[in-house]
Amino acid sequence: MGLRIVPNNTNVPFAKFRNVAAAVSLAAIIGSIMAFFTLGLNFGIDFRGGVTIEIRPADGEVFQESDLTAVRGAVNALNLGNVVAKEIGGVAGGPDGIAVIVEQQAVDADEGEDAVRAAELRQTQVKDQIKAALITTLGEGISFQREDVVGPTVSGELINKGITAMVVAIGLMLLYIWFRFEWQFSLGAILALVHDVILTIGIFCITQLDFTLSIIAALLTIIGYSMNDTVVVYDRIRENLRKFKKKPLAEVIDLSINQTLARTLMTSVTTLLALLSLFIFGGEVLRGFSFALIWGVLIGTYSSIFIASPVLLRTGVKRDWSKISEGSAPAAPSP
Repeated sequence: MGLRIVPNNTNVPFAKFRNVAAAVSLAAIIGSIMAFFTLGLNFGIDFRGGVTIEIRPADGEVFQESDLTAVRGAVNALNLGNVVAKEIGGVAGGPDGIAVIVEQQAVDADEGEDAVRAAELRQTQVKDQIKAALITTLGEGISFQREDVVGPTVSGELINKGITAMVVAIGLMLLYIWFRFEWQFSLGAILALVHDVILTIGIFCITQLDFTLSIIAALLTIIGYSMNDTVVVYDRIRENLRKFKKKPLAEVIDLSINQTLARTLMTSVTTLLALLSLFIFGGEVLRGFSFALIWGVLIGTYSSIFIASPVLLRTGVKRDWSKISEGSAPAAPSP
């Protein structure tokens, strides 16, 4: 007998909790927006510009606390501005690496392209200075695991392209749902996606984890995951609308969610197992990315049930789906 997370023939009245869920989500959205404007995002080097260098002992040993203190003293002596030196990695045996982060000095756009190019050249020189200081402080037996240099031009382009990617992704999702279903379904799906994105940005404002380019990739992945969950539920709702034409819409929605509940939870749990392993053992570089995906899977599962589906109740979705044109997409098979 296979593993079952939920029993057969569940009958949870999800629609009954739609007002409570809406209130909770609204409060979370307001809190996320307030956190964005008060705390702000802790933009990483990808968006601020600057230099990131990560080192580890070449022989696989663990750095001592005195090594970190020595590194901080050495890089601060270079007078490079805002410099951060921190321990990374080492889940089992303690920190086994050190990351040095130097933020890009502000460049006035009015100074012209020459000033921007000079700033980018300066970043390369900063990287070489830090590497030389690390070798002098810790000796030749260190391994450089990461050397990132992001100038002001590149960081500005990354911000614009990241925002554009999210807007385009949400827009294309809206068109897809609109053509496949009805406008009520499209509205519910987009509200769920916007809900997920805002809450993810909010949690990064609250935790002050580095918001880097990999987090943009995580947000796009969350959008796809949440939409996939929503489409599965929507397909079952449309199928049941054809089958139960006289049954109240709330009961049809509850029936559809319960029928897909085992599939939804099994997918979420197996995905979370992989992401938790990545979060724990993936190292510092992947920690923010995996955290964003873990959070996204949780709220994506929640929004497909408590945000996307109840919108159909509030907007009055079409009840008679018995006459579907031959070119329409068929309903998804039962899980």
